[in-house]
Amino acid sequence: MLSSLLRSALVLAAVCCLTSAESVITCEGRMQRLSCDQGVVSVLTGAYGRTDRQTCSEGRTSGQVANTACSQSGALEALANRCNGKKVCEVDQTIFGADPCRETYKYIQTTYKCIPAHHVVACELSTAELSCDSGQTILLIGAFYGRADRTTCIYGRPDGQFNNINCFTRTANRIVAERCNGKKRCSVYAMNSVFQDPCSRTAKYMELAYTCEYPL
Repeated sequence: MLSSLLRSALVLAAVCCLTSAESVITCEGRMQRLSCDQGVVSVLTGAYGRTDRQTCSEGRTSGQVANTACSQSGALEALANRCNGKKVCEVDQTIFGADPCRETYKYIQTTYKCIPAHHVVACELSTAELSCDSGQTILLIGAFYGRADRTTCIYGRPDGQFNNINCFTRTANRIVAERCNGKKRCSVYAMNSVFQDPCSRTAKYMELAYTCEYPL
C-alpha cells in the first residue's frame, strides 16, 4: 500500500494540474501573502536566500547581493507546513529559523496553486468534523493550529489575546493526518492537549483543508 504522504502527493499533483501556478517573490523584511479566491493554497516550490544579484537588489550594497549561493534548508517544508490548506497565508522570514547568511540581503520565492478542497475553521476548544461520501475517505491537504491573523475567532476575546499572529504548531499536519487520513469520518479537537500550546495567552484556532478520495 502507498504511504499517506505519497498518496497525498499523487492526489495534489493531479488536482494541481487544473489550475495555473502563481509565483511570488518577497524581499526580506516584508510580508509574503499567498491567497486563493477559490480553493486553498498548495505550495509547489519554496526558497529563502539569494540565488542571483538582481532580485530585491534596489538600494542594497554590492556586498549585500554578492553571495548567490545562499539558501535556507527546509524552506519548502516550512512554507508548506504554514500555508497548505489555507485560504490566505501571510509569512515572513521568521518562519525559517536561523539566518543562512547574515551579511546577505535575502528574499522569499514561492510558487503555489489554488486547489479545490473542503475547508474547515474551528475556534479553540471547539471541534471540527471531517466527512466524506460513501466509498470515499479523507485525505488531508493542510492543517494549522495557532493564530495567523487578527480577525479569526476573536468574538468575546480581549484585545491582547489575538495580537500574536506568528503563532503556530509545526506538527499540526502530522497529527491530523495520522488521526484522519483514510477514514470516512473524523473529529479533530482544537485544543492545546491535542497540538500542544504554541503561544500561551493567545486565542488560537484550527484551520483544516482536505479532499475525499476513493481508496487505491
